[in-house]
Amino acid sequence: MAYKRAISIGQLYRTSIRSLDFEGEWFAAVGSPEPTGSWLIWGNSGNGKTRFALQLAKYLTTFGRKVAYDSLEEGVSLSLRNAIEDCNMQEVSRRFSLLDKEPISELTDRLSKKKSPDVIIIDSIQYTGLTYADYKMLKDRFRTKLFILISHAEGSQPSGRVARSIRFDANVKIWVEGFQAFAASRYGGGEPYMIWEEGAFKLTHPNIDQQ
Repeated sequence: MAYKRAISIGQLYRTSIRSLDFEGEWFAAVGSPEPTGSWLIWGNSGNGKTRFALQLAKYLTTFGRKVAYDSLEEGVSLSLRNAIEDCNMQEVSRRFSLLDKEPISELTDRLSKKKSPDVIIIDSIQYTGLTYADYKMLKDRFRTKLFILISHAEGSQPSGRVARSIRFDANVKIWVEGFQAFAASRYGGGEPYMIWEEGAFKLTHPNIDQQ
């Protein structure tokens, strides 16, 4: 007797699997990703992780996704407000919400309700208190959601055992350095994404006066 989860190749080919039709620089970087699962973004401080995550959040709203950004690390702060202003997030304010250091337990309650966010950005993993098993349970419980987790870095690697384990599981893995994002995606892409051209130029040309 076949197991209930076993399917034939023909059934697999007939199964409709949704994807987001990314275009332009987003398609070049990531391809056409599924609207669920998990992504990991990591990088060292001051290289553009938050700005990139906000740009990504804004782009995802164009697909009808409701995005919640859980700022566990900073909460409501001047630097985060400046980043939100720089990314013109007010243009998508009806589909974007900022959570002020909302614990994972409260976030779980939020996601259990009707009309809850489709995409959850968690900044950062190191402030969640999650184990890798907790992360797997969260993702499995909310299979219709997309979790985008931001991590500190140790050198060029995600910081800590949990973040490193999530890296192996994530559908899209994005290293941010010098205001550029470098994605390894299961959906194609692979081209560098420019987060902030002026910032990238200043990092590579620190002695040039821009004024």
